[in-house]
Amino acid sequence: MKDLIYLDYNATTPIDPEVEAAMRPYLNTYFGNPSSRYSYGVDSRKAVELARLQVAVLIGASPEEIIFTSGGSESDNHALKGAAFALKDKGNHIIVSTIEHPAILEVCTWLQKQGFEISYLPVDSNCMVEIAKLEGLITPQTILISVMHANNEIGTLQPVAELAAIAHRHGILFHTDAAQSAGKVKIDVNELDVDLLTLAGHKFYAPKGIGALYIRKGVVLDNLIHGAGQEHNLRAGTENLLEIVGFGKAAEIAGRDLEKSSSHLEAMRDLLLGELQSNIPGIHLHTVINNSLPNTLSVAFIGIPADTLLSTLPELAASAGAACHPAGVTSSHVLLAMGVTTEFAMGTIRLSTGKYSTSEEIKSAAQLIAKAYNAVASPQNEAKQQVSGEKIKLTQFTHGLGCACKMQPADLESILKKLPVTTDPNVLVGNASGDDAAVYLVNEEQAIVQTLDFFTPIVDDPYDFGAIAAANALSDIYAMGAKPLFALNIVAFPVQRLPLEVLEHILLGAADKATEAGISIIGGHSIEDTEPKFGMCVTGLVRPQKAWKNIGAKPGDALILTKPLGTGIISTAVKSGLADETAAAEACKWMKQLNHKASLAFLKFPVNACTDITGFGLAGHLSEMTRGSNVNAEIAFNSLPFMGQVKELAMAGAIPGGTHRNLDFYKEWINWSTMLSETEKLMFCDAQTSGGLLVAIPGKYIDQVLIELSLQGVEDAFVIGHITEAGNGIINVV
Repeated sequence: MKDLIYLDYNATTPIDPEVEAAMRPYLNTYFGNPSSRYSYGVDSRKAVELARLQVAVLIGASPEEIIFTSGGSESDNHALKGAAFALKDKGNHIIVSTIEHPAILEVCTWLQKQGFEISYLPVDSNCMVEIAKLEGLITPQTILISVMHANNEIGTLQPVAELAAIAHRHGILFHTDAAQSAGKVKIDVNELDVDLLTLAGHKFYAPKGIGALYIRKGVVLDNLIHGAGQEHNLRAGTENLLEIVGFGKAAEIAGRDLEKSSSHLEAMRDLLLGELQSNIPGIHLHTVINNSLPNTLSVAFIGIPADTLLSTLPELAASAGAACHPAGVTSSHVLLAMGVTTEFAMGTIRLSTGKYSTSEEIKSAAQLIAKAYNAVASPQNEAKQQVSGEKIKLTQFTHGLGCACKMQPADLESILKKLPVTTDPNVLVGNASGDDAAVYLVNEEQAIVQTLDFFTPIVDDPYDFGAIAAANALSDIYAMGAKPLFALNIVAFPVQRLPLEVLEHILLGAADKATEAGISIIGGHSIEDTEPKFGMCVTGLVRPQKAWKNIGAKPGDALILTKPLGTGIISTAVKSGLADETAAAEACKWMKQLNHKASLAFLKFPVNACTDITGFGLAGHLSEMTRGSNVNAEIAFNSLPFMGQVKELAMAGAIPGGTHRNLDFYKEWINWSTMLSETEKLMFCDAQTSGGLLVAIPGKYIDQVLIELSLQGVEDAFVIGHITEAGNGIINVV
């Protein structure tokens, strides 16, 4: 971490040493409740009021117009909700710009559910609001307009004073989110003529978790938090004394050093832009330099996904304009509002300088970015990365992770429905079902099973990645009750970014796993790509009447799972640095484990349905089974096996996009117990790679099956629920 070049100051800033020093006495010496009347409380009250004055001076306000909050999001929430409900008798219409922070846009979505109407003021290609269109959006019911002072992604400064003047001509309140502006440009609430203004401490070197809302005298808001009478009876709760002191000191410093700091930020930004333009011809600039925050630079690298580019730069902290979000790989709403094409959006990076940025760091960052870009875009001009004893981390060379990067279920199903269904009578299992393998009849005693699977790295070690990919591909054969015969490799490899030695280790891992399965890899196909991908096409053999499908489950069947869950969450945590080596090793062990022994055990019993748990998670594959079989199922959540640390990592936010998509898509077929949290629902839907077999088998065989699994060496098999009745495929998770 000590060598990290930090260019993401718009995301958050470190605490200024002066701020830290001001806060330190309030950790222990001055600990009184500011509402108490004895000396400890009086000293604390003095500190709170000094901070209130410091913040007020920064923005040209009076101290009584400042209330402290937990941060920018709360301030935005209080401004919009407070105004909306205080003025609901006057009207129910609010106008915001299309480029607002989610703390504004999500509040608007909520307000719409409460009966308010929202209009969105568009922006032009420079991220500037189209001020001429504001008048046309105003109605007699309009009570509030909110437009941010400066955009956090592009840096564009908005004409707040002009917008506020229009609002006031119509008797409408005006709010601006100035979280990104403080400490970078001058803020004067009287010059801006705003009624409400949001500040966030961690954007200008104060602690996280503290902010303020400016409320002009005479403006009445409904309270967001009710209780005692703190903060002029506008925001209940004992004041966060420690952070308020830090916030006030940071505001004082921001005002004191504004001119010097702004000049430094601008110099560092301009140096960075110049260095990038010199080293990367054709780089596209979104930021309008002469009307922007002095520290913000939004640039696009055409043809190279920014998320992939940044993943190869562990030495640099910056933000991508498009990445793997919970809903999938998408452009930011700001870039979309500007009309930026997908190609430009996917290649966009936001770089933001700070007061601790140095010219040496800036030049080094530009060189690193240029080297990474040229390595992908112009491999003939850039030498391959050499191993030279340094361990390759494969997950840093991809924006996807294993089976979690599958297409969205909705997209895939919509495409498959449009494809013609085969009429060949020899096709026993084809694209009419959701099975991951096809079965073709050769004769009365033999049928060919064919499967194909490949994905991006889910672990850092190349050998382990190859072994996991092979185990995952073989799993589809075992899920049909078949015996694998041979395999072909499928390779996509960035020869310009990684040495061929890495590919060699991937293939060795796959070869060893194939040997364990008793088959040979006898060929394959390879292409050059910007990120590594690997998988196999496996051919197997099964007796036609014994081929398992993922449909056919019957009421009374027990549902048995042969591996624990959580590989998607753990893999995401490994890539982001949240998981420790123990969790990573456990997930890797399970993903490398073949489903061969489990399949052998089940072959001795009348299996009604079988599938393996991969990208669509337990929720998706069980849903395919229940819907295809026209039955309902009940799953006991507490009986589900999860690998160690899965819940803790999920709570920390290590959720792959595929898991979020699964939860969203399959919610129509799942009835959740009210006792389950959102985290637990995501765990149930987690996108797996090389997961276990999920088998529906008559309940009377449970004890015998578990004994046979144990005899085969499958010690961790779990009865997770049962098929309850004929139905529409509903899964009840209790």
